Amino acid sequence: MKITITMDSAAAARQARFGRLPERVRSEDMVEETAANPDNGLNNRYNPEGSWNYYSCLALDLGL
Repeated sequence: MKITITMDSAAAARQARFGRLPERVRSEDMVEETAANPDNGLNNRYNPEGSWNYYSCLALDLGL
């Protein structure tokens, strides 16, 4: 018994579009390298005199 497989136009279009895997992406193309900022930690230091600006307390807000 001989089996012959035929495709209609919709099946042929699907095979042309989805019939193979996409191109492989290299890891070099997925990674972007940028130079680090040299004074990265200098601007984020703890300032005890200015820390009260960020302190939130309901009792202080109500004047109690």
